[in-house]
Amino acid sequence: MIRLVDISLRSAAGGLNVCAWMRKLGTAVLAFSAAVSLTACAENATPDGKPYVGKIPGSDVTYSMAPIPAGKFKMGSPDTEKNRQKDEGPQIDVEVDAFWMGATAVTQAEYNLYLDVYGILAKDSANIPKDKMADAVTYPTPMYTLDAGPIIERMGQGGKNPAVIMSQYAARQYTKWLSKKTGHFYRLPTEAEWEYACRAGTTTAYSFGDDAKQINDFAWHLDNATKDGDGSYHEVGSKKPNAWGLYDMHGNVANFCIDAYSKDWYKQYEGKTVKAMDIINWPKKQYGRVIRGGSWNTAPEDCRSAARMPTTEKMNVKDPQFPQSPHWLSDGFWLGFRIVRPAKEPTDAEKQKFWDADDEDTAEILKRSREKRSIPELGK
Repeated sequence: MIRLVDISLRSAAGGLNVCAWMRKLGTAVLAFSAAVSLTACAENATPDGKPYVGKIPGSDVTYSMAPIPAGKFKMGSPDTEKNRQKDEGPQIDVEVDAFWMGATAVTQAEYNLYLDVYGILAKDSANIPKDKMADAVTYPTPMYTLDAGPIIERMGQGGKNPAVIMSQYAARQYTKWLSKKTGHFYRLPTEAEWEYACRAGTTTAYSFGDDAKQINDFAWHLDNATKDGDGSYHEVGSKKPNAWGLYDMHGNVANFCIDAYSKDWYKQYEGKTVKAMDIINWPKKQYGRVIRGGSWNTAPEDCRSAARMPTTEKMNVKDPQFPQSPHWLSDGFWLGFRIVRPAKEPTDAEKQKFWDADDEDTAEILKRSREKRSIPELGK
């Protein structure tokens, strides 16, 4: 049976320094009510438009964010592009607001802090008040150790190795956790934001041009990503970045976007100029989520800036549990994610839409399988 952990923290009245108390608890503290300002607890404030290094409170783990300027671009590939697929068109004009994007994919060092909370709170069981459920962060049990453990060990553990094998829902819960921890709003990129950031102002097949022979300088892919004779991911940031300071946008591990995949999604916007936030294909099913960027297991032509593919149920066939976990993809050793922080703070309702379960299957599994654990209310 899948066990999940929901954790919520409510602030207490009085003169208690809640932010200091939260930092002292470190990874055990995840969510708190509007009575405590997220911004007031932020440790990594940064000027607009500047890159910054964030530090996850309660740890020495850091992550780098690169500024992505507002602008307009043609999404998709032209008919003349070599190796172009039909789902990459027709090209559409998209306007994108400014945001920060993770300079690399989320690493195992970062993601493991999120996973570790399950073990930390294993003995602290309590129900979450209904009015606090929106603030709760859901945790999966550890990944499948029998099958996944040896593979991860061979490919590389911890440090700067990319986090892999999570589902899109688990990635979204990580962004929610990180937001609650740091005081900044983080989420997955939209598909339009991802391609815009990958292109970094270019119109070529790759962010470095049209010559696929240059890809070894920028990407780990099917033809060069071996360790001891077998394919593998590599430490993030070990190849050249694109012009906007983003590493591994072509290859290493593919990246989740927030969107559902549709091969014909662009057609409805042909001939129009649209805003990135207005063309999100909000998911309604557990599978068929957009993956971008290619991976260590991907041929160079499928690492192009416009290349796209969906998740499928086949990515989780080795999951021995019933019902199958909404948090893991048992064959997703080539799949990870990176985070986005918009320059403009969205509403609370918009934040929840980016974070929480959006399909009936996942919602039902969470409802039936969850064990609710929470940190007691402050002052009690």
